[in-house]
Amino acid sequence: MNALPPHPSATRPVAAASMAPRRIGRVNWIGTGTLYRKEVKRFLNVFTQTIAAPVVTTLLFYAVFALALGGIVRQAGDVPFLQFLGPGLIMMAMAQNAFANTSSSVVISKIQGNIVDVLMPPLAPAELAFAWIAAGITRGVLVGLVTTAAILPFAGFAVHDPLFIAYHAVAASMMMALLGSIAGVWSEKFDHIAAVTNFVVTPMTFLSGTFYTVDRLPEGWQIAAHLNPFFYMIDGFRYGFIGQSDGTLMIGLAVMAVCNLALWLVLLRMLATGYKLKP
Repeated sequence: MNALPPHPSATRPVAAASMAPRRIGRVNWIGTGTLYRKEVKRFLNVFTQTIAAPVVTTLLFYAVFALALGGIVRQAGDVPFLQFLGPGLIMMAMAQNAFANTSSSVVISKIQGNIVDVLMPPLAPAELAFAWIAAGITRGVLVGLVTTAAILPFAGFAVHDPLFIAYHAVAASMMMALLGSIAGVWSEKFDHIAAVTNFVVTPMTFLSGTFYTVDRLPEGWQIAAHLNPFFYMIDGFRYGFIGQSDGTLMIGLAVMAVCNLALWLVLLRMLATGYKLKP
């Protein structure tokens, strides 16, 4: 008997491309995008804690100050106090949640021991940092949008300069996401990140003019307020809504840019050296 001819697929050479490693190129867009989506899904899966809870907290702050201080009749500069208060509370919610997103992600990964899953893929320090920061900005801006929609019917403020609103929303969320990443890399347990939140983020947020105009402070405290970068992110964001600011707007734009650049370089250095990430 004659042998059956071999199946065509048996004689077909295996494509070299199927056995060759994937070429990443100068930027690992697939890996960066995957990590970004993973971080976004992480906070969206618990949106009642990450999105809804900050909105409720902000509305409670707004109600307490409106009722306790008589916000309907009080003035802050040339605008009613309730209109002055709203943008500050929105920015405070954005900043705190952008910080919480990156800091909690890094700390939890380190404590659970799965930070290696992020460090082993072929991601450069800049790509890893970009994915973390982009996810933090996404959460901060999303919280800001939802909070604005919730508080707008009560505050009644208009939009004076949308470019200032957009710039400070993104720049402030970026600054806090960078700070959260740095704090997360530095922290070795939850107590450390709680210390940064309680003794750095919260005091600087509350003392940045969220609830008052800084010109009401004594001269020494006014100087201290203008040295606080949190002041500029709230002041510029508020100007975008009510057209009134306590500081120099151009200085505020520059301070936000310089702070973000400095924090970015610090984070890249920590990731490149494996500071408290690699044994």
